[in-house]
Parts: sequence; structure tokens; C-alpha cells
Amino acid sequence: MIVDYKTGAGGNIGALEVARAKPDGYTLVLGATNNFVINQFLYRKLGFDPLTDLEPVGKLADVPAFVYVSAEVPATDYARFAQYARAHAGKLNYGSPGMGTTPHLSGYRLSQAMGAGMTHIAYRGSSPGVQALLANEIHMYIGGYSIAAAYMPQGRVRALAVAAPERFAGLPDVPTAAQAGMPDVVQGNWWGFAAPKGTPPERVARFAEVLHEVLALPEVRQAFLAGGFVPGQDTPAAFAASWRNEAPQWQAVVRESGVVLDN
Repeated sequence: MIVDYKTGAGGNIGALEVARAKPDGYTLVLGATNNFVINQFLYRKLGFDPLTDLEPVGKLADVPAFVYVSAEVPATDYARFAQYARAHAGKLNYGSPGMGTTPHLSGYRLSQAMGAGMTHIAYRGSSPGVQALLANEIHMYIGGYSIAAAYMPQGRVRALAVAAPERFAGLPDVPTAAQAGMPDVVQGNWWGFAAPKGTPPERVARFAEVLHEVLALPEVRQAFLAGGFVPGQDTPAAFAASWRNEAPQWQAVVRESGVVLDN
């Protein structure tokens, strides 16, 4: 297997290259949520539609989203944070790894749900965003387990909830969003594989079969969970259905937020 890194434009360059590639069963794209169900609504001229130009193969992993707050925020649970945010409407801010990312749009939705009017600050990736949270330059950051959990024992950040069906094994004391009483507005990220449209079904099925086998290995599952990832265990049909269900939700959020980007 040859890995060809295609950076730029939120992953659009690499995804576009695969969308235009010969569907001979030898080319795949590994992308995140934005590459498949967000960017087509976010960018003015994407050049392709993932929903029609790519063939879903399977999900590699889910990345449950944790709602982190800085140590200076006087709240130890979501209820108190929501109360604090409303009391300081228009004065708080939240960071993200970039415009139009799942943390940005989830933060926007949560701010709206709380009536907080929080200001969004986009950073160039998650690392500078987390550093800003540690420095108390921002009040909230939504991201995966691995980006900030290590700072929790020192009390430098707090995790109010995790947007997942069940608690994450690495942070069992952090409630799920539903348990915390948080509105269902925060969504995690995920990574998955897709092929060019028209790729022979037997090739797609074979890729999915091998992916399923590898993700079922105990050592792989253990490594994924240690890094904050939940291994995917779906089929091409189930993965395709999740695209169709999730895309309209993000389209509505993008439209409501008013965010539009140029390639």
C-alpha cells in the first residue's frame, strides 16, 4: 500500500483527486467527517460532491467529542457552565482547529442552545487551540480524548461531558452529553475510507472485509481506545446510510452559521 499525503483546503485536494481517479479498485481516500458530509456545503467551489462522486467503503474510527472548559471557568458540570455562559452572554469564547470543522460547528450549536453568544476563535489545528485553553485565553474547546485529557489530573482543564452513546473508558467519570443534561447539539468526528464512484462492488466489499478484520484485532482495538478512538465496525451499506443521514444535519448547521469558505 502506498500512502500519498495530499494536504490543503481541509482535505479537499486529496478527496478531489480520488473522486476523479480511475475506479479500478486500487485507489482509496482516508478522510474525516468534513471531507464527506460537510465541505460540500461549506466551500463555494468544491469541484465535486462526495455524496455522488465517492463510494463509501467503511468507517475507520469514531472520535467522541469532549466538551472541555478552562480552569478559570467557575463550573464543574454542564448545568453550572450553561448558567454561567448565559449570565455572561456575549463575553465568552470558544476555540476550534479551524473554520467549518466539527468542533467549530458543534461549539456554535452549543453556544446557541445555551443562549451564550460565544465568540468563535479559529486556530491552525488542535494543538494551538488546546494551548490557548490551557492559558485561559479561551473558555471552551470541543475535541477528542487525546488532545486534552492528559491535563485534567493537574486541574488545568475540565471535561464536562462526552458526546457519545456511553461513557468513554479512558475517562469513566465524565458523563455523556445526555447524562449531563446537554442538548443533543455536539457531534464528534470520524474517519473513514471511500473509493471513486464506479469502483467494482467486489473490490469495495473486499476492502471493507479486510478493514473489519483488522479493526477486530484486540491489539488494534486497544491501541485505538488508548488514543481516544472507537474502532468502526460497519458495512459499506451502513456507512453510506450514515452519510445520507448526517449530511443534511451539517448542511443546516452551516447554513445557520453563515460560514462560507473559498477553496
